[in-house]
Amino acid sequence: MLIDTVLFYVFALLTLGGGVLTITRRNAVHSAISLIVSLLGVAGLYLLQHAEFLFAVQIVLYVGGIMVLFLFVIMLVNLDQMAKERQFNGQWAVALAAVLAVAAELAYFLYRGRDAFRIAEAPAAAAAQLGTVEQVADSLFSEYLLPFEIASVLLLVAVVGSVVMAKKRI
Repeated sequence: MLIDTVLFYVFALLTLGGGVLTITRRNAVHSAISLIVSLLGVAGLYLLQHAEFLFAVQIVLYVGGIMVLFLFVIMLVNLDQMAKERQFNGQWAVALAAVLAVAAELAYFLYRGRDAFRIAEAPAAAAAQLGTVEQVADSLFSEYLLPFEIASVLLLVAVVGSVVMAKKRI
């Protein structure tokens, strides 16, 4: 029991630390590597919840596939020219309003305490039948086949577009 608690805090620290480093690093490659650390922390949290399938999908799909794709795209883009351009557009008022809204929500939940976080329990019989890998696959490839294919084509177009923009002559 103690080891689960220690591992939870280690994976939570990896997730939060990687997320903070992702948005605070000026170098795009360092930000992408920090995002990989954060995604690995999330995978560890899945493993602690005995969600082995989500753990494997997190590692193979997000860390292994998408982040490698991001790193290749970052390396193809001319980062020297991007660094010379103005990075921020001065929308401090919008950012401050967003921070204040999140702080107000956090203060509300801390004020309300545990009752604000209570979630209704699902019936045990229905919960046992939902969420199997077979049902997710059937739903994905029957009801949501068209959006799935559209998302894959859009990702392919985005990668090809970034390569075209990065290379002056093709």
